[in-house]
Amino acid sequence: MAGSVWYVGYGSNLHAGRLRYYLEGGTPPGGQRSCPGCRDPRPPERVVAHSMPGGVYFATESATWGGGRAFYDPALPGMAAGRAYLLTLGQFSDLAAQEMYRAPDGDLDLSTVLSAGRDVLGPGRYETLLYVGDLEGFPVLTFTAPWAADEVPWNPPSAVYLRMLGEGLREAHGWPVPRVAEYLCGLRGVAGFWSADEVVGLLAQ
Repeated sequence: MAGSVWYVGYGSNLHAGRLRYYLEGGTPPGGQRSCPGCRDPRPPERVVAHSMPGGVYFATESATWGGGRAFYDPALPGMAAGRAYLLTLGQFSDLAAQEMYRAPDGDLDLSTVLSAGRDVLGPGRYETLLYVGDLEGFPVLTFTAPWAADEVPWNPPSAVYLRMLGEGLREAHGWPVPRVAEYLCGLRGVAGFWSADEVVGLLAQ
């Protein structure tokens, strides 16, 4: 697919059902905001488990789920578990626009992020594009905040958001529930706020 890119989700978009609302439009179950959808609502060409060097942390306040949002910081130690979706440039651009609370209205210029590894499109959440490698000949991209993990107060995620991440990890990586809980409870913003037993309980609901 010429012009395609891999988008890596590491938060709620670990869950393929949640990503579908960004593609097709509508309000995901448990969410408080409606998505306009992409100009091209077709499903991803491929979906694979993927991990990136760095870590995930939770900060700010989600208007969709309440509680902290997941952000990716490539400078953190460890590996961030994600899920890669092979999208067209237009789909990736429209997905990014929705995450930035903007109306999808055109394709992004990826020249800066592909040459420099990073492109800051705004000061807020999910307005910084990152190029995190290549997979099967296509660039791997994600987006996060422009700040580092230690530059913002951490904020624990809500139960509905944390459950979605946990279910997404199970779908994508095939992890058993105890491993999912161990991973999530090791993340900044979850550690010290949610226990492994509580996360296991969420995923049993």
